[in-house]
Parts: sequence; C-alpha cells; structure tokens
Amino acid sequence: MTDPQVGILMLVVFLFAIGLGFPIAFTLMAIGVGFGYYAMGNHIFELFVQRTFSVMANDVLISVPLFLFMGYIVERANILDRLFLSIELAAKNLPGSLAVATLITCALFATATGIVGAVVTLMSLLALPAMLRAGYDPKLAAGVVCAGGCLGILIPPSVLLILYGATAGVSVVKLYAGAFLPGLLLAGLYLAYVVGRAVINPSVAPKPPKEILDVPFSKVIWALATSFLPLAALIVTVLGAILFGLATPTEAAAVGAAGSVVLAIAYRSFSLAKLTESVYLTARSSAMVCWLFVGSATFSAVFAYLNGHEVVKDLIDYLDLSGTQFMILAQFIIFLLGWPLEWTEIIVIFVPIFLPLLQHYGVDPLFFGILVALNLQTSFLTPPVAMAAFYCKGVAPKSLSIEQIFKGIYPFVGMVLIAMVLLYMFPDIALWLPDALYGGGAESGAGAIPADGLPPLDEGGSASTLFDAPGEGAESDAVPEPAEDEEEVPLPDED
Repeated sequence: MTDPQVGILMLVVFLFAIGLGFPIAFTLMAIGVGFGYYAMGNHIFELFVQRTFSVMANDVLISVPLFLFMGYIVERANILDRLFLSIELAAKNLPGSLAVATLITCALFATATGIVGAVVTLMSLLALPAMLRAGYDPKLAAGVVCAGGCLGILIPPSVLLILYGATAGVSVVKLYAGAFLPGLLLAGLYLAYVVGRAVINPSVAPKPPKEILDVPFSKVIWALATSFLPLAALIVTVLGAILFGLATPTEAAAVGAAGSVVLAIAYRSFSLAKLTESVYLTARSSAMVCWLFVGSATFSAVFAYLNGHEVVKDLIDYLDLSGTQFMILAQFIIFLLGWPLEWTEIIVIFVPIFLPLLQHYGVDPLFFGILVALNLQTSFLTPPVAMAAFYCKGVAPKSLSIEQIFKGIYPFVGMVLIAMVLLYMFPDIALWLPDALYGGGAESGAGAIPADGLPPLDEGGSASTLFDAPGEGAESDAVPEPAEDEEEVPLPDED
C-alpha cells in the first residue's frame, strides 16, 4: 500500500473503532501512534510528546474550563424556573407564548452555560411538562426544547468556536463576533416558525390560562428584573468585554466564572457541595477536551506525513469543482457526518481536511467556521446520534415517544438549513460585525465566499502544515509553535 492509502486506512480504522464504542481521544492517540510507528519508527514518540506539550501550552484553551465552570455554576443556581416564568409572563400575549418563552429561555440559558445536555435536560423537566399541560402539540413542544437547547454551541461564548479557532488558527474573538448575528438569525427563524404555526393552527399552541393573562404589568417587570436582568447582565458583561477588546476570551471567562458564583450566592443557591460538583464536572470535561486535542494533533500529523490529504486533493482535482460546488460539498459532508458523529469529532478530525483547500477556493476561514458551527446544530438533532432528542426522552413524560420527538425536531433542522442558505447568500451576516469592530476583512486575504470557475487544485495548493498546526499568519491565540530552544523532531525522508 502507498502512504496515502495507509492514511485513508487510518480514517477507516478510526471510524470503525468509534463505531464499536471506544473512547474517541484515546482511540485517536492509539491509531496515531500505531500508524506513526509504521511510518516513521521511534520518532513518533518524540512527535507525540511535542504535540502534547503544544496543546497543554495553548493559552486559548484556558478559557474552556472557565466557561464550563461558569455554565455549571449557573446551571445549579436554580434561576431557570424564575427565568422561564418571567419570560412566559412577558410573552403572554404572543401566539404560542409558552413555546416562545421556552425558546428565549433556552437561548439565554444556553448562552450562559454552553452545555447542550444541561439546557435540554433542564428545559425538558421545566418547560416541556408545562407546554403539555397547556395542551400544546407534543411534537412541537419537544422540537422547541431540543432545538432551543442546542443554540449554545453557536451563540457565544461557545466552546465549539474556541476549538475551531485553535484548530484553524482563527481569532476566537473574531469568531465570537461573527457568530453573534447568525445565532440571533437562527433563534429568530425558530421563533418565526413557532409563532407562524400558532397563528395558522391555534390548536397546536393554545393561549395561556386567564390567571397568566391577568397578571399585572408591575409584576411582570419585577419578575424580569429579578431573574432575566441579572443573567442577561452577566452574559452582556462577558461578551461585551470580549467583543470590544476590553479583555481576552480567557480574562472574560474568568470574570464570568466569578460572576456566576456571585449570582449563585445572590440567589441563595450556593453551597460547598454544588461548588465541588461543578469543579469536578469542569475538570472532567476539560480533560476530555485537552486529550481530544492531543489525540487529534497526533493523528493529524501522522495523516499529513502519510500524505492522506493528497487523496482529498486528487478527488477535488478529479471533480473539477467550482468554488460554490466545493462549499456545498464540504457542508453536505459535514451534515452527513453529524448523523453518526458528535461535533467534537467533526471539528478536530474532519474539518482540518478541508482547511488546506480554503485558500485555493478563496474562502475566509472565519466565514467557513461560522457556517460549520451553524451546520453542526444538526449533529444534536439528526439520528442516529441525536443527543438532544435522547436527553429530552430521558426525562420527558412516558407518554412522549422518541418518534414524536424526532418528528418535532425535523422542522427545526429545516430552519437550520434555511439559515445556512441565507448566510451563504448574505455573508455580511457573519462578517459585518467582525469588520465593523476590528476591520481588516477576511483573515486569509480571501473573500468570504468563493468565486466560481476555478481551475483544478495544483500541486502547490495543498497546505498540509494545517494538519500539524496553524500556519504562519495565524492569530496569536492559535496553537503555539515549540520554543526556540526546543529541539524539533527529526523525521525520516519520505523516500
């Protein structure tokens, strides 16, 4: 077998192994070291050490445990029920008011936590029974909870965008700015769909009872002031500090973590037991992310050494795709990968395969990352690995079947696809805010979207260094290169 064929075999073995249920991070490391030993002998162990050090020394990843800690503390602050009730009162006169309140609560709470499983589970315990008691269509109620709970992986501060930034060498600050309006666009499409369904067929989303409609305006204002405003102030402080350059993502995440503790104390829900549990969950999730990056870096370095990316390049050459066709193909593949895989695997393993091709097709990696983040909403919503649906089913009333949940989810998957089309047609939705705040246009010097009619990729068009680490010109929060006094690993000649 030739080296590129061995590289493709690596991907096949990886997919087979995770299909058997092996841990992803350690599977990546084992396959990378095993195939690396075949390709470069004992040098793979030195490479593995270097890759591990580069990940652990990456300053960008420090913000991951801080944002996770902030989310776990907020989740345990017992403010979700107050938040949901206050928004329900504020939206009482809108068609489908309970579903609207659920979506707004999900968006706000998902932004504060960024933990999809926690948001979907908590809203399935709180909002889903309330909608079912109010006579809502079970399919619509389940779809609202599942789709709304996934907004946290797109709307900043998003852990997904941090991992993409570290993988692609794109500024996390610009990614946050770029994802803000697309996140609001998707949430707006969800709301428009729910209100439209309620207007066309009021039976699927009945009006709230009289005791809700008769709540005085002063009580609504007080409910919002004591539940919505404190959490919103915490989110605005964190995001504002990042977007306006007052703090780095890591510094803002530290402020957010401290603010979440203050919020929990203010709501009298802070305890040593909850703090201990939050720290434990943060450490466990952070370790998973770091080891996933170590495994991905090792796997990708060996894959690049074996010239596995040449197979992808040759396929693109053979298909002779235009820029638009390339973008459609890339997003279609990522959409399909979202069926059996979770977003972490797609970001650290499969997205880097497309990165060397972006410059050739004139695609801004920032725009590509936002489009991918939007696309990966579907990885939580489409079977067989539709985690949002299973989180919901795990705590939902027994009368709600998994088939009903999936039927309720499908229209929201359609809203995601519509949002992707709108983003591609109007790239300023993602690029206007980064350009307005920071200027400079596309980071790669290319346009947001490709021009059609490009020739096949030539021999120099493959930037395989992107499989190892972000190339020159990447932002300062990319994975750092080894220190000057650190010895590089001598690799054997490919011949």
